[in-house]
Amino acid sequence: MTSRPIVSHASTILDQVSMRAGSANVWTSAQVLSVVLVAVSTAAAAQLSFPVPFTPVPFTIQPMIVLIGAAALGSRLGALSQILYLMLGLVGLPVFAFSPELPQGFLRLMGPTGGYLMAYPLAAFVAGRLAERGLDRRYLTSILAMAVGLSVIFAGGVLWLANGVGTTTALAAGLYPFVIVDVVKIVAAGLVLPSAWKFLSLPKDQ
Repeated sequence: MTSRPIVSHASTILDQVSMRAGSANVWTSAQVLSVVLVAVSTAAAAQLSFPVPFTPVPFTIQPMIVLIGAAALGSRLGALSQILYLMLGLVGLPVFAFSPELPQGFLRLMGPTGGYLMAYPLAAFVAGRLAERGLDRRYLTSILAMAVGLSVIFAGGVLWLANGVGTTTALAAGLYPFVIVDVVKIVAAGLVLPSAWKFLSLPKDQ
């Protein structure tokens, strides 16, 4: 006999998975493991970075990991995962994107890319909050949630750059070279979570 699909009002993917597990202890463990997993995934994504001519800001897929992870975990845990990521970097672990000019550790946050990195927790909180409101369950609204989160990252990065080089140069170095590629990343990121919700709504024995 086929089980009825689980139709849940759980606010995030993590909540839904935890409800299916049916244990408060598992739910607590899932929270801890999920925060660590997203932080480690953010660090791993940083290692897949590519320099971009005429700008100190490299191309990475980190923003996708930050936003997808936050939407899956929710606002508070999503932000916590990025705070953990930054703390790992602050103690000197090589979790930031490779750069021949910019060191790892605290000085990286003080460098030209520091604004993007420091915006990760806020962007994660925003994307997670939008997901908690259900925007990650449909393709168009999921893309919108990812776009809002990415805007927070770009705002932090460009404003930080602008303090040193001015707004015009900051936009030319920190925003314009990435717009087209990031539109593609946002569309891809926005498709992940509705697909996950659709999968989780299937019967357990299907």
